[in-house]
Amino acid sequence: MRSNIIPCFSLFFLSVVSLLPSSTLALVLLDQPDGYGYRLISAHRNHKSGDLLTAELRLIRQSSYGVDIEKLRFIASFETKDRLRIRITDADRPRWEVPPEVIPRQTPTNEACRGATKSRVLSPAGSDLIFTITSSSPFAFAVTRRSSGEVLFSTEGHSLIFKDRYLEISSSLPGEKANLYGLGEHTKSSFRLVPDEKLTLWNADIAAMNPNVNLYGSHPFYMDVRSPTGAAHGVLLLNSNGMDVLYSGSLITYKVIGGIMDFYFFAGPTPVAVMDQYTKLIGRPAPMPYWSFGFHQCRYGYKNYSELVEVATGYEEAKIPLSVMWTDIDYMDGYKDFTLDPVNFPAEKMKNFVQRLHENGQKYVVIVDPGISVNTTYATFQRGMKDQVFIKWNGTNYLGEVWPGPVYYPDFLNPATSEFWSQEISIFRKTLRFDGLWIDMNELSNFITSPPLTYLDDPPYKINNGGVQRPIGSNTVPASALHFGGQTEYDVHNLYGFLESKATHDALMRDTGKRPFVLSRSTFVGSGKYTAHWTGDNAATWEDLAYSIPSILNSGLFGIPMVGADICGFNGNTTEELCNRWIQLGAFYPFARDHSDKNSIRQELYLWKSVTESAKNVLGLRYRLLPYYYTLMYKAHQKGTPIARPLFFSFPEDPNTYGISTQFLVGEALLVSPVLQQGATSVEAYFPKGRWFNLFNLFHTVETTYGIKVTLQAPNDTINVHARGGNILVLQERLDVTLEKERLFGILVLLDDEGTARGEVFLDDGEVVKMGGKKSEWALIRFTCEVKDGKVKLKSQVVNGSYATEKMLVNNVVFLGLRKPNSGAVTYSLKQKKSGQKSFEGNGSYKSAENFGLAQVNDISQPIGENFELQLNL
Repeated sequence: MRSNIIPCFSLFFLSVVSLLPSSTLALVLLDQPDGYGYRLISAHRNHKSGDLLTAELRLIRQSSYGVDIEKLRFIASFETKDRLRIRITDADRPRWEVPPEVIPRQTPTNEACRGATKSRVLSPAGSDLIFTITSSSPFAFAVTRRSSGEVLFSTEGHSLIFKDRYLEISSSLPGEKANLYGLGEHTKSSFRLVPDEKLTLWNADIAAMNPNVNLYGSHPFYMDVRSPTGAAHGVLLLNSNGMDVLYSGSLITYKVIGGIMDFYFFAGPTPVAVMDQYTKLIGRPAPMPYWSFGFHQCRYGYKNYSELVEVATGYEEAKIPLSVMWTDIDYMDGYKDFTLDPVNFPAEKMKNFVQRLHENGQKYVVIVDPGISVNTTYATFQRGMKDQVFIKWNGTNYLGEVWPGPVYYPDFLNPATSEFWSQEISIFRKTLRFDGLWIDMNELSNFITSPPLTYLDDPPYKINNGGVQRPIGSNTVPASALHFGGQTEYDVHNLYGFLESKATHDALMRDTGKRPFVLSRSTFVGSGKYTAHWTGDNAATWEDLAYSIPSILNSGLFGIPMVGADICGFNGNTTEELCNRWIQLGAFYPFARDHSDKNSIRQELYLWKSVTESAKNVLGLRYRLLPYYYTLMYKAHQKGTPIARPLFFSFPEDPNTYGISTQFLVGEALLVSPVLQQGATSVEAYFPKGRWFNLFNLFHTVETTYGIKVTLQAPNDTINVHARGGNILVLQERLDVTLEKERLFGILVLLDDEGTARGEVFLDDGEVVKMGGKKSEWALIRFTCEVKDGKVKLKSQVVNGSYATEKMLVNNVVFLGLRKPNSGAVTYSLKQKKSGQKSFEGNGSYKSAENFGLAQVNDISQPIGENFELQLNL
């Protein structure tokens, strides 16, 4: 929506830093306070299971930044064969840590301290990870990979520092081999982390158009892909306190202002395996409803109901697919949550508008902010006061200021708040039947900065908040504010968006009985279990167009696969050329929404002829691909695999893919290579080994036995999207998200150089709460194809579920990559393995190009939920 833009002096600071030589910058970033570390007193391993080791550590000597904690308890445990946990905390007193109610996880145990064996090594059978307490002094540990002997994480030579409000730990890295990704949220030009940078994690309302500063979310997780083998592992520091992470290329240092050190190491060894292991811990991504994969339109500044009707009509008349209309805070009465402006957005007209959308197979989403207007005549405020759900400060409810003026903020750590929030959503839906909720400003954002009240408001170590070490209470709730159970904002600040997402997700599910759609700006580890995300308030610039790719890739890495950037840019005036190129790219984001600020020009896609034509072209392909996107959502929900992903996810053995930030894959099958520069009519794209077919011109192909760069033509009306040979794509014929009517499908078979291909499709009603739940509510259908002895055989198999109906028909099949030299007719036979093994025969067509041929079979009307075999005779 709208941000407090980062102060100009912060941008000046960033520009000065950028002028420093890299060696000087490295010294600035890695300047560390004195710390003398700890000595090892004892270490014991559980002799029964061999998967748990505990140690006692004692301080060597006090250092700066406050009093060091004298005794530490160290626990290393293999929670699974692929997940190692290392937990370091005060041995004598409990400390704040992310509550298990927020992210459920195993409870630490004291088992190894009773009758255990002295040991410094933990290496259970079947695991590829080995944990070792090194023999050096001060205390240090290392995590290595058994299969290769490679050191993944080592604190040797670096002192462990553990104080009440300052923790520090460092690990050496092999700079020539390590490739790190993650540690966000930041806007960056490079997806791969660049040496000599400081990454600050403290959720803040800073516009995403500001690169290299802390933004809306905190994710202290990184993936390391080691060159040249592509072996990958993941590292999570589960800690919600503010922190700086310093990365030099050969060293990573965490500087944290509270909590405990709770590390998790994920063995991989592939990027896909790391995501499976990571999301198994933090929570699998929430399934999104089918309609949310359509195109969305929003603007901050739609003045009234009539403008909403005008926009929806404009898309319809331009024949540009539009599935979801959105409204920003404009619809509210005085910017108060759960209200309608009685003049500009009267209830009856809004009800009629939403009903019209629903009749057209479209949906409606509205925004809510967390701040509740302090207004004694406002029913939501009255109920909140009665239920005592607000954050406290200095003995009373904390008074902040946002769009409606003075506000109180709901405390989502309080169980009563979730009930209050759910009730308010339910009451409002009785007036306006919206389909999803957009939760914004939940970092928390505050238009005022309260004066310091206690020592918590001024920690001894200053994280690089806003790029200028601004106080942690700047434009947010003060760190000394209190939450339910006496927890401080200092500790729980980064959890707010996560907790609001969970409450909103659960409330929508309860009220609608359907799969909820929630879009949150602020996120934390595990937010993907409840919400989608957008990259925030970007700008209508070519730089921001390019930034969007690393941003969406990072979100997928953080376990939030449903992500997109504001298409055409939010802040500032877009141009026809920029908007044209942005919809060409944005049509392939997992979440595709056009959104703009009220102070900018209007940018609906139908306002320019060139943009209209591009939109119809790229969204036409997007909608045909919706079954593929939706199947990727199912896979993300099952295994955490991102929808939009970097090239190295499919080609980890190719080091040339590690540094690519200007292209991305959608699943394993699609490669998107957009134009990102003004005036460009060609793009240099990298193609890993394989066959790649241009989906906008199936006869334009790239075939290579090794990775190569290719200059692709990209005139103003063109984006290059290639499909990889070896895949089978199920396409829908309709350009909408309606699933109630007859569903016709096409199958696109993309043969690899061995003449084989495979693929699958997931089907359900698009909004059943549990994706892949009762077998009667879903179906997973797998396809295989093989060319042998002049015959092409396509087989389908229903491998799970029984949802597909007779109204779901495969209407045509296209085979691409055939070697038959001449054009002309081909024959086919279709065997239905249900209903008495029925067989049909007919003719298809064949066209040949320079390298490959294309065969097509039409009008077969084959129920997709029945096993069948289609044989093509060349």
